[in-house]
Amino acid sequence: MKPIRDAIEALEPNGIGLVAMMALGEPDLIPLWFGESDLVTPAFVREAAKKALDDGKTFYSSSRGILPLREAIRDFHKRTVGSDVGLDRISMPGAATLAVVTALQILAEAGDNVVVVSPIWPSIFQAAQMIGAEVRFARLDDDWRSSPPGWHLDLEKIFSQCDARTKAIFIASPGNPTGWVMKRADQQAVLDFARMRGIGIISDEVYGTLVYDGTSHAPSFLQIAEPDDNVFVINSFSKAWAMTGWRIGWLVHPARLEQQLGVMTIANNTGPTSFAQYGALAALTPKGDAFRADMLERCRAGREVVRKFIAGQNRIRWIRPEGAFYGFLHMDGLTDSLEFARALVEKARVGVAPGSAFGPPGAADADSFVRICFAQDPALLAEGLSRIERALATM
Repeated sequence: MKPIRDAIEALEPNGIGLVAMMALGEPDLIPLWFGESDLVTPAFVREAAKKALDDGKTFYSSSRGILPLREAIRDFHKRTVGSDVGLDRISMPGAATLAVVTALQILAEAGDNVVVVSPIWPSIFQAAQMIGAEVRFARLDDDWRSSPPGWHLDLEKIFSQCDARTKAIFIASPGNPTGWVMKRADQQAVLDFARMRGIGIISDEVYGTLVYDGTSHAPSFLQIAEPDDNVFVINSFSKAWAMTGWRIGWLVHPARLEQQLGVMTIANNTGPTSFAQYGALAALTPKGDAFRADMLERCRAGREVVRKFIAGQNRIRWIRPEGAFYGFLHMDGLTDSLEFARALVEKARVGVAPGSAFGPPGAADADSFVRICFAQDPALLAEGLSRIERALATM
């Protein structure tokens, strides 16, 4: 008898971690591999969490998150997407990654399948694999001939992958690693299809406020879904508020699941960290809105650094992202992105994420890409790009 399930035994480390393990924390390396800025969490957020510690907020809290924080999340959705989300729909399982796992636990089980729009952050399809579900990929089309080049979603790629065992469609918009933003009409078409077929939608909107078109938020499923639609929206404090290490996010779910979410958060994590919630509460104040605006401008400046760099390249090109803070760089002639990323660590002392990590596994076209995070100090980012250019010239 095997001691563990086949689905767990089959899990493999993703390429981002494999590269990062080579030189994580080494001072001479420029780390562009992870999805985080080089900014520390703002002082007013840290001070709020420290005060909570000093005030003894170290005990268990409500399993779905403290009421003031859930109220602040409700207000955040009102002012960014214009949707009045009931408190019965807001739960905080812990980190946003755990919110993804929770949504998958609700919708799918072994033998089911989940359709995932890719390229996508690898923890998403690994989480589906962990519960024993088959992952089916619907890859975005990279159209280099359009002006400007763009990522495009062929809805038929999603719909044709669905069958009687499909329990969820997973979409991240703005996307990681592409920066693609889903159009409202496409969201409505997917929602109509999912309603008709009884399929759940998991929408990762972690980068929702990091968009470059002047709007306050990318189109959100919260703007079109009814309270009891099978729609699960993931969000996080990690990106827009520079709180990656806090591991705190939230899930908007159907109203009818309020009781079940209380049980699930207890079983999975006993609820979110008590004192961290007070830091998150501070992030949702006007000071936090101002910080988000500054973060967006930092990312916009980083995107411009990458644009100017690529304009002078012969072998590197990209589709300029509409949102998030990643450059998904296509390198002509590259056939093994993992080995290239490893070589960059060893020879150029710069860390990138290999395109092969973002699925689907084994896709040849993914190996011509690497991902960088441009939410960095512009001078450091420019030096990292220069190191990549010099290394590429010798390979």
